[in-house]
Amino acid sequence: MYKIAIIKYLEEHGFEAFRPKAVLFDMDGVLYDSMPNHAIAWQESMAKFGIHMTADDAYATEGARGVDTIRLMVLQQLHHEIDEAEAQRMYDEKSRIFHSLPEAPIMPGILDLMRQIQSAGIQCGIVTGSGQLPLIQRLKKDFGAFVDEAHITTAYDVKHGKPAPDPYLMGLQKAGDLQPFEAIVVENAPLGVRSGHAARIFTIAVNTGPLPNEELLGAGADLIFPSMTELSRQCQRLLPTL
Repeated sequence: MYKIAIIKYLEEHGFEAFRPKAVLFDMDGVLYDSMPNHAIAWQESMAKFGIHMTADDAYATEGARGVDTIRLMVLQQLHHEIDEAEAQRMYDEKSRIFHSLPEAPIMPGILDLMRQIQSAGIQCGIVTGSGQLPLIQRLKKDFGAFVDEAHITTAYDVKHGKPAPDPYLMGLQKAGDLQPFEAIVVENAPLGVRSGHAARIFTIAVNTGPLPNEELLGAGADLIFPSMTELSRQCQRLLPTL
């Protein structure tokens, strides 16, 4: 199964070889089981500004820059445009509510997966649509054994967030100016999968949320797993094919 997926990837993008030197992880829903908290924070905060946002909306837009999501929803529902500063003010309220909720746990399976990747001589990076300083500090605390700050890409590193390829192209740059065929993306949401695919990187989707697999595959996922634990369990079978 894995070899077939890699062959299809190489044929689609016209690459001659697949030589991963880095795995680029999304954060929410991949490193942390944080999406339920995000869904609550999005719904409560946006309601204060007259925006109706559902839990499914939160999952569907996960990975995009928060200010981009807000500007789009204001345009769609209130029928006017707001600038980035106004969107940031609204996003600050969403962040305040999110950080008032119980801390999201580390996703089961992710630490073991990172250990296996590191043992295989492959580096780990993080590419997130978030720019919240407390979250970045927590990443360093929880995953500092595998990822240093220089290999964390945030919303502030790019002008265009997911689903544009920019975040993962920046991730490649921070990993040592790698080529797309020298990395793997691990994502959980359609926008993130589309971003990885647009960057021409082999993209693994892990469906840790409520969306159907078809949405992730339709977004361009090369492989799909039902959980981080299962991806970690399968890692020893996957790595020899790389």
